[in-house]
Amino acid sequence: MHPVHLRSAGTSVLLAFDSGEAEIVHWGADLGEHLPDLAILRGPVPHSALDIPVTAGLLPQASSGWAGRPGLRGHRNADGGPGLDFSPALRVVAAQMQDGGRTVVIIHRDSEAGLEVSSELTLHPGGLLELAHTLTNSGTAEYQLDELATVLPVPRNATELLDLTGRWCRENHPQRHAVQQGTWVRTGRHGRTGHDSSLLVAAGTAGFANRTGQVWATHLGWSGNHEQYLDSLADGRRMLGAAELLGSAEVVLRPGGSYRTPSLYAAYSGRGLDGITEAFYHWFRARPQHVDTTSGRVRPVVLNTWEAVYFDHSLEPLLELAEAAAGLGVERFVLDDGWFRGRRDDHAGLGDWYVDEGLWPEGLTPLIDAVTGHGMEFGLWVEPEMVNLDSDVAREHPDWIVGPSLLSHKGGGRLPHAWRHQHVLDLANPEAWQYIYGRLDALLRENNIAYLKWDQNRDLTEHGRGGRPSVHEQTLAAYRLFDALKAAHPDVEIESCSSGGARVDLGILQRTDRVWASDCNDALERQTIQRWTQAVLPPELVGSHVGPTTSHTTARTHDISFRAITALFGHFGMEWDIRAATDEERATLRRAIALYKRHRALLHSGKRVNADTAEPTLSVHGVVAHDAGEALFAAVSLASAPAEVPGLASLPGLDPKRNYRVRAELPTLLDGDYAHTFSQIRPPAWLDDGAVATGAFLQHVGLPLPVLNPEHALLLHVQAL
Repeated sequence: MHPVHLRSAGTSVLLAFDSGEAEIVHWGADLGEHLPDLAILRGPVPHSALDIPVTAGLLPQASSGWAGRPGLRGHRNADGGPGLDFSPALRVVAAQMQDGGRTVVIIHRDSEAGLEVSSELTLHPGGLLELAHTLTNSGTAEYQLDELATVLPVPRNATELLDLTGRWCRENHPQRHAVQQGTWVRTGRHGRTGHDSSLLVAAGTAGFANRTGQVWATHLGWSGNHEQYLDSLADGRRMLGAAELLGSAEVVLRPGGSYRTPSLYAAYSGRGLDGITEAFYHWFRARPQHVDTTSGRVRPVVLNTWEAVYFDHSLEPLLELAEAAAGLGVERFVLDDGWFRGRRDDHAGLGDWYVDEGLWPEGLTPLIDAVTGHGMEFGLWVEPEMVNLDSDVAREHPDWIVGPSLLSHKGGGRLPHAWRHQHVLDLANPEAWQYIYGRLDALLRENNIAYLKWDQNRDLTEHGRGGRPSVHEQTLAAYRLFDALKAAHPDVEIESCSSGGARVDLGILQRTDRVWASDCNDALERQTIQRWTQAVLPPELVGSHVGPTTSHTTARTHDISFRAITALFGHFGMEWDIRAATDEERATLRRAIALYKRHRALLHSGKRVNADTAEPTLSVHGVVAHDAGEALFAAVSLASAPAEVPGLASLPGLDPKRNYRVRAELPTLLDGDYAHTFSQIRPPAWLDDGAVATGAFLQHVGLPLPVLNPEHALLLHVQAL
């Protein structure tokens, strides 16, 4: 069988089949059109080892001598009892090119074990590799699947590993360490993606950074339990892998049954982490459902009511808030939690998705009419997958609530511990699924709702139905719910919110239009959260709001310009009782909204760039147009700096041969917090009137920054002359 060579955007994926398996012999820099005889890659056989060269195929197997983590684990239950066919010998029987040479479908088969795996690899035009396997039980007895992993090799010079972790209100923070021998594993058992889940796992050459070094990175597109790992063997080989984490007997394939893995998305860059980001952005923005400026649909300025009114849903204050929002230039008004029956706090009401007649005797219509009358869209918060025990639906259908027991909690079974006073509705139960679909469908049909903020505020602990684990079924049922509502209401946009950023992955983003990166609107925390969320997700998919002057989650107080600059680099909005804003705050906020509207086509289509700064307390990041004709940069002081002056700041990503004018956009002397932003006797010479320099000069020499106070920022507009 001839080798398969996929090439795109400076990346090559080369597969060989000489061993009888599909082996990726290269995933990395483009190799060009002409390849040598791949027999030259056949390695030596060392002492005290198998008598054959060991193959690490797409599905690493003990039957090929692989001593690391296998790609497939499972067994068959037959007359001989459990444990049969534990070690398959899957060999390639076919490889077919599709999609104009961008995709290869490889069929592996073990007729004796009664197993077949179809592997699909697509190298997308922007260089993003997508890999998924489908396992089919071609035998005559049930096959219990324990794990089917997607893995990719990385070279030995990938000596450092970076991944992300976090918690509620502190999502997507980086951590890195040296790669050592053994298996490094990150496990997510939350039943959802998880606050601590790694959105990105990146292996790279020593010291790889934003703009330098070789990097190989992966992301698993799955919203349930999962594992991500790096397997580093004694023979020097290293495999980046990921898999759905299945519960006991959660997937048992009957004869003829199949299981498909979540897709593993992977990118290679020879230009540091920004090259990885570029590959993901290209894939996102090429999707037909992607909301962007080229489709004529823009990301509207949002006002969400949660941190403005919480559960206090009185019509008059909400009408005042809507009027104030419209006056500032808001384009979408979102009513958060508290609108449905029995919902006065978070103890009751979840599951009863009817407008509360006591609060809203005329329904939501008066508020919706007022919002749309101001020229804004109306959005609504829902949490369809959850239920309070103090709700009509829980009282009438206790068997719809998930738990570890065979019986419902009313029949003597045990419930998982409550989380925020709520439990999980069993969407794998067809009746429960249909009830939730029917209620959401009715809300959307009966009201002029353009947007759903879809929340999921707890982990799926001890999640089961009929006494068996069912996170796998629940995740697929939730996907079906999103898909069905999207099909019935294609113009309604949906946000994935999960107590902030606990369900941010490419599985949910196949069905939603943006994510809520964190429940924390503290601008300082958001600088890190947004930087690393946007390592994978374009800014137009990441909700980023101006919060109150004093943060509700951290009690930090920040000036309006810092909060506004932070929020600009995302899907801009507010979560704040803007009626309480001072005149100075209102003036700056109005200017920030105007800046967002003027620049959102750039912000939501350009290349994200992150400068490599010598000072860890200084962040310089921006968005550069694809033709390099324009850019926006933010220089951010994250903390007090050890040096008296910040020095020269690089503005990367511009055309080195073109001349540019650089001007400060926010804050300026027009803003009331201008004096708070800097600590200096006089500013650098260019700040008042701007600077003119080539792209090469701005990248390699840079500009002297003003002395920014800690937790302040400066927005720069760069325009080609």
